[in-house]
Amino acid sequence: MENVLVLVRHGESEWNKLNLFTGWRDVGLSDAGIAEAHRAGKLLKAQGYVFDIAFTSALKRAHLTLDIMLEELGQQGLETIKDQALNERDYGDLCGLNKDDARKRWGEEQVHIWRRSYDIAPPGGESLKDTAARVLPYYEAKILPQLLAGRNVLVSAHGNSLRALIMKLDKLSPEEIVKLNLGTGEPYVYRLNADGSTASKTTLTS
Repeated sequence: MENVLVLVRHGESEWNKLNLFTGWRDVGLSDAGIAEAHRAGKLLKAQGYVFDIAFTSALKRAHLTLDIMLEELGQQGLETIKDQALNERDYGDLCGLNKDDARKRWGEEQVHIWRRSYDIAPPGGESLKDTAARVLPYYEAKILPQLLAGRNVLVSAHGNSLRALIMKLDKLSPEEIVKLNLGTGEPYVYRLNADGSTASKTTLTS
């Protein structure tokens, strides 16, 4: 079980449910999101995973998801490091807006560009490229050394912070990564080679 990295996007948030741009706004999980977190923990336990350390963002929807998964795994109290480097992409002026209302205000094409391009940021916010610029150095400095030491690592974060990391792990181009959507509460299991490259990837589903 050495060199196992598990990435989980947080369960559905209250604002996901309401179709709002969330970004760095600190909102909780919906009832469905809580259920998704329990399901993720049960899937990991059923596969026999035991973790040595966990990482999460500074936002409560990610660390609530992590807490629930650790409860299901029977690993409450696991060493956990929280850092805003793993926070969701900052949507700037879009935060708190309904996505349909944003399309009416700026046009569907412009909102699509802000959401799905790699390097074009919404007003006052971050692009996926900007998000990667903080996620990847943090991964290489803090998370990868744990993996290379043979420890199993669980990361509970966000759609865009995890997409930035998956872009590196899967060697995806900017064109490929913008097409990738991560399901809420869905564990992605990576086994790494000794040099930190990806040996295998598995998605756990019920």
